Amino acid sequence: MPLRPHRPLPLATPAGVEVLTRILTQGPIPRVEIARRTGLSQAAVTKAVAPLIETGFVTDQAPVPADDNQLGIGRPVSPLTVVRESVSLIGLKVTPTSLIGVTTDFTAGILTVRHQRLDDTTPERVIDQLADLSRELITSLKTGEAMAGPLVGIGVAVSGDVDAAHGVVRDSPFMGWRDVPVAELMGQRLRVPVVVTNDVRALTVAEHWFGVGVDADSFAVVTIGSGIGCGLYINGEVVSGAYGVSGELGHLPLAPGDLVCTCGRRGCVETVASSDAILARTRETTGRADLDLAGAIKLAHEGDDHAREAFDRAGEVIGAALAAMVNLVGPELVVIAGEGVAEYDLYEDRLRRTFAEHAFGAAGDCRLMLRSHTFDDWARGAAATVIRSYVRGEPPLNR
Repeated sequence: MPLRPHRPLPLATPAGVEVLTRILTQGPIPRVEIARRTGLSQAAVTKAVAPLIETGFVTDQAPVPADDNQLGIGRPVSPLTVVRESVSLIGLKVTPTSLIGVTTDFTAGILTVRHQRLDDTTPERVIDQLADLSRELITSLKTGEAMAGPLVGIGVAVSGDVDAAHGVVRDSPFMGWRDVPVAELMGQRLRVPVVVTNDVRALTVAEHWFGVGVDADSFAVVTIGSGIGCGLYINGEVVSGAYGVSGELGHLPLAPGDLVCTCGRRGCVETVASSDAILARTRETTGRADLDLAGAIKLAHEGDDHAREAFDRAGEVIGAALAAMVNLVGPELVVIAGEGVAEYDLYEDRLRRTFAEHAFGAAGDCRLMLRSHTFDDWARGAAATVIRSYVRGEPPLNR
């Protein structure tokens, strides 16, 4: 079994968790502002903060003038901020062709990055490589390559249906995995707590705690690439779903029923809108089986009708899927991300037109924001899920 974190947090009450979460995601922040945003008394905030400062997780910055609307002109306050180097995390992103690993500080700031080629996707081989990569990253922390505190956990992000509570990848079509106990297998190789999560949900956690979602009441992250994914932040929480499945935008049945998805079902959004689907369609209509994705993008930019049609068709289906999701859930913001955003200009017009046609009423006011992400960011998202579990005291990081 994995060991407990090397450095437990002094959080004895839910109020303590709430206070640290505010400092971590919204700091530097004065005590009085934490009290205002949480509804706690200033005495309760001070009581929660004291052990965090004493143990070196949180610090006071130099006093700065308060906002006129908070404490009065000129009266100093002492904002609280987390000590970034108080702990370190490892985040791992698994793809069918590579493993990406990062170490981060307590605010998910990336310290070191490692990439490894993956030639064999069988679970045992991938877990072996993940363990080797983790050891390499642990060594980078121990040798002082990056200033960081004790390692408290490793996050692993995998596409597909992931049972995060038990650390099991139930079904990952891209990896060809079914019922793989990743956390258990990693735990047999490394004496460190392991958190396993869906990759898009990990990216959503990172945006919620450390990105565009910090000040948003609700948002969605839609990733476009080899697959189409969606993470949802609604009512103060990243949505996991009763069965660990939620936001599967890529598997809404909005495409022609004769197209078979990698998941084995027909008519999924991914059969038209994924990068692989766009390439397959362009090869089919141009008769050029030698084309790669870069070539298809080049043809579309040059105005080739066949290539343009493939991207237009993708934009139309994605736009309809976004409208369906926004109509059902009602987020104020949708962040469009993933490796597929590189060709976003080729289908943006069709996507936005279709979204506007199908979004119901005020749902059409939902903002669509483009945000580029690399695979390093996906690995960072895995580390962010460990930070969240660490702060909340969730298994296997419970205190």
